[in-house]
Amino acid sequence: MPHCRREREAAPGHSLFLFISLLLYCVLVAANALVWAQADPSSAQFEQASEAMRAGDLDTAATGFEAVVRQSPSFAEAHFNLGLVREEQGKYDEAIASFQKALVLKPRLHGANLFLGITEFRLNHLEKAHTAVAMETASYPKDASAWMWLGVVCLGQDKPEDAAEALDKAARLKPDDGDILYHRGRAHLLVSKNSYAHMFQVDPGSWRVHRVLAQANAEADRHVEAIAEYEAAMKLAPTQPGLHEEIGSEYRNANKIPEAEQAFRRELEIDPNNVLAKYKLGAIALEQGDGAKGKELIEAALREKPGLIHADYNLGRAQMLLGEDAAAAQHLQRAATTDSDPEVVEQAWYQLGTVYRRLHRMDEARNAMETFQKLKDEGAKRSQQALENYRRAHPDAPEAAPVPENPQ
Repeated sequence: MPHCRREREAAPGHSLFLFISLLLYCVLVAANALVWAQADPSSAQFEQASEAMRAGDLDTAATGFEAVVRQSPSFAEAHFNLGLVREEQGKYDEAIASFQKALVLKPRLHGANLFLGITEFRLNHLEKAHTAVAMETASYPKDASAWMWLGVVCLGQDKPEDAAEALDKAARLKPDDGDILYHRGRAHLLVSKNSYAHMFQVDPGSWRVHRVLAQANAEADRHVEAIAEYEAAMKLAPTQPGLHEEIGSEYRNANKIPEAEQAFRRELEIDPNNVLAKYKLGAIALEQGDGAKGKELIEAALREKPGLIHADYNLGRAQMLLGEDAAAAQHLQRAATTDSDPEVVEQAWYQLGTVYRRLHRMDEARNAMETFQKLKDEGAKRSQQALENYRRAHPDAPEAAPVPENPQ
């Protein structure tokens, strides 16, 4: 099954050896306590083999662990470590036999079912892999790696809902793990994709279908196409909350400001609590030079939802229009140092230069304009480099100038 092979290639194998080494250390501690208590003569050889494995000398480690299991055939940890070595060597059938032997001797040996499942997964034995890894999660429900691998196996089985459930549990246990985050995102993306596909099948004429298509076009910066889909959705559901706010944003991106303003006002008629419509209507008021109206709408939106994007920049612009220069400088300073949008940061420095001159803070005005010019030159250089890279990659593509976007 090609789908399963793709999932296997995407599995977190690059960090597997490190994980094995850490797990081996835990097994070594437990095993040493066991062999010392029994005064087993194979303990020194077990330690040597373990050291060889940690050093990456897999052949020496395999030879050592083989000798240990011959001398102490009931030593479950030695069978387990031999399985780890065989798995890392790509000798999957031998690894499976060693893991199974370890589990016969010690059914709840931590990690044995997990690595048995991983090895079965490498061989595309997905049902066996699922059974083994699920047993590991049942025995050790706080093991994030086990839940992650259960999710990976479910993805290989084309069961994204089950995968998302397992990976959500892994993320709660280990929220900053890159492998978990990657596979969790993929699982939820597939769940979303499948859900939309089913929606298209059961109700192809629904306004929701047009909304999804509009949102996809908007994400791809195809604003004209997005507007057309939103208009189709609004014909079917003219009073649906959210639609007018979303099409208003697309009108604004297409520089159709009167249409955007009308859409935001209509949204507020339908849903007076739509914070984004109120905030974006305030931004349009600023562009039209109405500082009082813009400030009123923006502050009202911020009372309901603090921390809206570009809030300091927009408040600073409103206060400049109202002649409140000292207050404007404070907001613009924050925008210049904390906003995540480089274009907004650049414009904030320009506006700071203007407001500092009004306040007769000439040294600060000069520094602000120098910073603005530096950022502008750096941005132009990046844009030119991006254009040259695009031309090299697409020599036959027609040239198109980017459409500037106003901060909102």
